[in-house]
Amino acid sequence: MLDPRILSERRDEIADSCRKRRVGADVDAAIAAHERVTALTTRLNEQNQARNEHQKAGKKKLEPAERETHVAEGRRLKEAVAGLEDELRAARDLLNEKLDPIPNFIHPAVPEGGEEDFNVLSSWGEPGGFDFEPRDHLAICADLDLVDFERAAEVAGQKWYYLKNETVLLELALQRFALDRVMAAGFAPYTTPDVARTDVVHAMGFNPRGSETNIYSLEQDDLCLIGTAEIPLGGLLLDQIVEEEQLPLRVAGISHCFRVEAGAYGRESRGLYRVHQFTKTEMFVFSTPEQSDEMHEELLAIEEGIFQELEVPYRVIDVATGDLGAPAYRKFDIEAWMPGRGEQGSYGEITSASNCTDYQARRLRARFRRKGAKKTEFLHTLNGTAISNARTIMLLLETHQRADGSVGIPKALQPYMGRELIAPR
Repeated sequence: MLDPRILSERRDEIADSCRKRRVGADVDAAIAAHERVTALTTRLNEQNQARNEHQKAGKKKLEPAERETHVAEGRRLKEAVAGLEDELRAARDLLNEKLDPIPNFIHPAVPEGGEEDFNVLSSWGEPGGFDFEPRDHLAICADLDLVDFERAAEVAGQKWYYLKNETVLLELALQRFALDRVMAAGFAPYTTPDVARTDVVHAMGFNPRGSETNIYSLEQDDLCLIGTAEIPLGGLLLDQIVEEEQLPLRVAGISHCFRVEAGAYGRESRGLYRVHQFTKTEMFVFSTPEQSDEMHEELLAIEEGIFQELEVPYRVIDVATGDLGAPAYRKFDIEAWMPGRGEQGSYGEITSASNCTDYQARRLRARFRRKGAKKTEFLHTLNGTAISNARTIMLLLETHQRADGSVGIPKALQPYMGRELIAPR
């Protein structure tokens, strides 16, 4: 969330961020709620001070009549303090409610607009290049017996799947390949819980409840299935203070990810592109404010290196304002060329890298202390996809398919797979 103390000062900038993101937050209501919290806090402090002075006066020797008056005044002050505490608690709840929908600020370079209004920053590789008619991954999986969507639908419903045969090996190979690359870049590896408390999910900027949520909730517990390892990795520093010398702190998490994906049933969402469960290796960084822009570029460079090794043509886009999530100050996506996407092939997202500045850390109460300072400051947090397995499996099958029906394994992945191709049976 944003610092409520800056709402008035940067009111127009915040309202502009809401407009550009197409978010209907009421900034003025949040300002009014913060002013009420401030006023009630002042009144409560004054009443507590009066109560303390009254209690000190009670230690003196008083006449019986004075004692009775003193006791009555003490009772009144106690009730006044309790009443103000209740009012302040309700006012803080209202402030949090009004702050909730207000998104982060926007980096000046981010293009304004919707999903299609991104800027292309760079590209790598040449799309296409087949001397035969390429097939989509659904046809490839059917011919090579690699994924079973039909039996999974009988067991769990649509958009669940069984990986079979070589795709199981590919899943494990991608996991270790990604882990080796991020560890070489200084990221400490973690496997994370597949669940998180709703307050942690909320602190990370995800909506854990309601009709618009993309999060699965566990009915009997105050827990949610995570949609990304970003959530439990951010929770590592929940209510923690680290020293400046420890930063930037790089961690990488391997987790299962669960997403409702309600309504995502278009042609381009078929098969493995958009599913309810997948495995992902996620990078996460805690940094000082001065480090976060550089860390954002570092995350993108790692992602590009991974997909260059996987020999996949791609482009890097600067995501437009209307397609940013609430926590993101700026987001870079890598979109790979997918031969089986649409009639002629098209680009589809395979990674994201976001700088969330202090938006998540403020709710996490994740702070750092500069050398020689007593006061703490909120950390900046960043996240980036190393490899999202389901989409990457889909991508590799389509990109490296051959005319004879086999699929080649990229050279960098062959040591992890133990083979050079997936051949017809």
